Amino acid sequence: MKDYKKYVEEVSPKPTYLKNYILAFLVGGLICIIAHTINEFYLKFLSLEKLDASTATLITLIFIGAFLTGIGKYDLIGKRAGAGSAIPITGFANSIVSPAMEYKREGFVLGVGANLFKIAGPVLVYGIGSSIVFGFIYYVFTVVL
Repeated sequence: MKDYKKYVEEVSPKPTYLKNYILAFLVGGLICIIAHTINEFYLKFLSLEKLDASTATLITLIFIGAFLTGIGKYDLIGKRAGAGSAIPITGFANSIVSPAMEYKREGFVLGVGANLFKIAGPVLVYGIGSSIVFGFIYYVFTVVL
């Protein structure tokens, strides 16, 4: 048994933690730079208000993430960048579109529709649910008391 463990340790690839950290940082930062550039475009060239420009930026990033997932490029980015591509909102779009694409052969209702929120659904449910609970607690402590 000890010989087998030693053998497995010898032939197993060593993880490159530093390289992974750097790639995640660079890709995540690049996504943020792109988002900031898009936001500045909406502010300066389209003369949107700050809140409207932020909303348009988020919608644009979600579209870009979904589009890149649809053409199969976001997974390639994710393989190299890891959390750098998963944490921004583009990763959220990827987590919604990926399961839906796997089941598109089953039709729009039973395939895409049923699997659209397979991964992101619990995130939305717990996010919305916890915001209601904490909003109620905030209301009780600030308005009632």
